[in-house]
Amino acid sequence: MEKFDELCNIIARLRAPDGCPWDRKQTAETMRKSLLEEAGEAVEAIDKKDDENLKEELGDVMLVVAMIARIKEEEGSFSMSDVLSEVNAKLIRRHPHIFGDAKATTPEEVLALWNQVKEEEKKRKTSLQ
Repeated sequence: MEKFDELCNIIARLRAPDGCPWDRKQTAETMRKSLLEEAGEAVEAIDKKDDENLKEELGDVMLVVAMIARIKEEEGSFSMSDVLSEVNAKLIRRHPHIFGDAKATTPEEVLALWNQVKEEEKKRKTSLQ
């Protein structure tokens, strides 16, 4: 993950007080359009089976995600580490056939299990509110 850490360090430098004025000015709201655009360009590269362009577009998506996470960290909301912890925990929860005792041997069974776990998560969140 050395390259990912390098990306996060570059973004931190760009957003530092003596960094890039454009990057320092960005907010999650101003980055919203970029996130949609870059995701759309990645989808387009997938549709065209253009792996060389896809590599670049996925990098752009990661850049925007890392930038928004950095902005939120600066605001005291959450960090990139929090984002990664959240997605790691979600993947483990939603794959109980791999990380638990559930059984699923077909893609259809896996999808049904994923949706079942997702619904249980929604019910828990609702009951906590």
